[in-house]
Amino acid sequence: MENIALKQLQSRTSIREFTGERVSDEDLELILRTAQRAPSSINAQQVSLIYTRDKEKIEKIAQFAGGQKQVATADVFVAVVIDFNRTNVAAEALGKKQIVEQSAEGILMGAVDAGIMLNHLQSAAEALGYGTTAIGGIRANSDKIVELFALPKRTFVAVGSTIGVPSQKAKEAPLKPRVPFESFAMQDAYDSKKVEEGAYAYNKEFKEFRDKTGSGTLPTYFEITANAYEKSYFRKTGTVLEEQGFRFKDA
Repeated sequence: MENIALKQLQSRTSIREFTGERVSDEDLELILRTAQRAPSSINAQQVSLIYTRDKEKIEKIAQFAGGQKQVATADVFVAVVIDFNRTNVAAEALGKKQIVEQSAEGILMGAVDAGIMLNHLQSAAEALGYGTTAIGGIRANSDKIVELFALPKRTFVAVGSTIGVPSQKAKEAPLKPRVPFESFAMQDAYDSKKVEEGAYAYNKEFKEFRDKTGSGTLPTYFEITANAYEKSYFRKTGTVLEEQGFRFKDA
């Protein structure tokens, strides 16, 4: 018997083209309520969601993320917020001073919980037939995102997600291959040789995939990755985190 949940997870793809149809209010609430059931460290629930249908705001978010059309054409945009402002309420209620956001562990914890929340959100949306894409590009202008969403101290948007009705073309797009399984899932210990061999094998397979789908002139896996990671990616992230009261240190 086919497992519907597994089929959905194994066939998921980022949707970058939408029909313009509306996500129903009932479905959106169900998606957000399902996302809220995501687990969090010590059940502190240090993640909040800010969603918008406001076309003007969504257009601004698209610009902040580098002019992404896939954002501008989405019906809903959801910001996944690391929220130590909520946990600070508990600290203040007991006369304690919260310092978790001023530690490397705190930032990592918040980012992990935000990622888990994103997965819940997107899985719920996709189960209802909608398309999504994770948008990390909003961190390119984190300061403007802080202003747009009126974020208080101790909060930071880790990632965002689009939600919309996928176009037929987007639904029929072939799945991108992944690195060889044995170089991804390793038993007992990390195997650098397998990882290296797998990376080279994947670079070749990804080029073949590009050629087969008519996008062979686009960069290879090695080129995409090396070009992105030879720099610090989004240079405002550390500055805005500090402005929001975060510190990456061992407190």
